[in-house]
Amino acid sequence: MPSNKLAAIRRSLLRWYDTAHRDMPWRRTRDPYAIWIAETMLQQTQVTTVVPYYDKFLDAFPTARALDRAPLRRVLALWSGLGYYRRAENLKKSAREIVAKHGGRLPHDYKTLLSLPGVGEYTAGAVMSIAFGRRYPALDGNARRVLGRMFNIHSEKELRERAARLVPKSRPGYFNQGLMELGATICLPRTPNCHACPVAGFCAARTAGQFTPSAAARPSRNVTGVLWPIAIVRNRGKVLLRRRSNDGILRGLWELPGGEKRGRDGLQATLKRHLAEFNAALQCHGRIGEIRHSITHRRILSPIFLFDVRRPRRIPLPGARWRWLPLSSLRRVPISSMTLKAASVLAGYEKNLS
Repeated sequence: MPSNKLAAIRRSLLRWYDTAHRDMPWRRTRDPYAIWIAETMLQQTQVTTVVPYYDKFLDAFPTARALDRAPLRRVLALWSGLGYYRRAENLKKSAREIVAKHGGRLPHDYKTLLSLPGVGEYTAGAVMSIAFGRRYPALDGNARRVLGRMFNIHSEKELRERAARLVPKSRPGYFNQGLMELGATICLPRTPNCHACPVAGFCAARTAGQFTPSAAARPSRNVTGVLWPIAIVRNRGKVLLRRRSNDGILRGLWELPGGEKRGRDGLQATLKRHLAEFNAALQCHGRIGEIRHSITHRRILSPIFLFDVRRPRRIPLPGARWRWLPLSSLRRVPISSMTLKAASVLAGYEKNLS
C-alpha cells in the first residue's frame, strides 16, 4: 500500500479520535502500571464492566510493590465478579517478577513484557505504545475487525504485518486506541455505521458491500448449554458457601453450593448430592428465580432454590472448604460471578416479601 494512503488513514483516524473518544479512567494516565492493569482487565471483558473494578483495584494496589505484597485472596476478592480469574493470578505473579527483577517498574522492553505471566502480544503492544510511546501494534478483537474489513485481509500474518506498518511513529498509543475505539463504537460486527466512519473512504469491505468479520478473526468455539442448579442455604442471617478445589475452572473461589446437572438427575436431586452433609437439617422453600451466565464456551442456566436450616442453630461444617458468611460480606472473599448474581436474586426475593 502506498505510504501516502497509510498517512491519510492515520490522519483521518487520529482527527476522529481527538473528538469522538469515550472518557475512560485509564485514558487519563501514562502510568505504565495502571495501563497494564487496565489492559489486562479489558481482555474478553466489556468496558462498562471494567470501570468500577479498575478504580477499586488501583486504590487497593496502586503500585506493583503493593500488588506483590498483597495476599492472593485479597487480590481475588477485589476481582470477584470480573471473571477469568487466571488474569488476577497472573497479575500477582507478574508483580513478583517486576519487583524482583525490575525494581518495581514495568519493563519497557517488548520481549521482556512478553515474558511476564499472562502478557500476550496484544497486552505487550498496548503497554509499549500507550505507556511508552513505542511503535507497536495492539490488536484486540475490535482492531482486527476494522483492519480486516479495511484491507480485505484473510490471515493473521497479513493482519499483523499491515497493523505494524500502519501504526505511526508519532502517538502510536493514541492511534491504537483510536483503532480499537472505532471497532467498539462504529465498525460493529453486524451493523457497522459506515456513514459515521472516518476511514470509510479507504474501506475495501464498504466498497464491495461486505461487512462480515474477516477470516483473520479467531474462530468461535462450539457453545454448550449447561443446567446448573444453585442452593442458597440460610441460617441465622448467613448463607452457606463452599470453596472450589484448586483445579479446573474458578479454582479456589467461594461459591453457593450447586453444580452441573448430569444424566437423568433432577434439579433438586443434583442439589441434594452437593448438600449431602446437610440434607437432614434443611428445609427447601422451592425455586425463587434463575440466572444466566457464560464461562468460556459454556452457556449456563442456573435455577436457584432457597433452603433454610430447620430450627436455626450452629451446624458443624464438614471441613475448611465450607463456611457461613453474611450476604453483606460476600465481596470480602474471592467469590464467583454466579454467586454474586444469585445473591442479587435472593435480595430481590426477600425485598418482595417485606
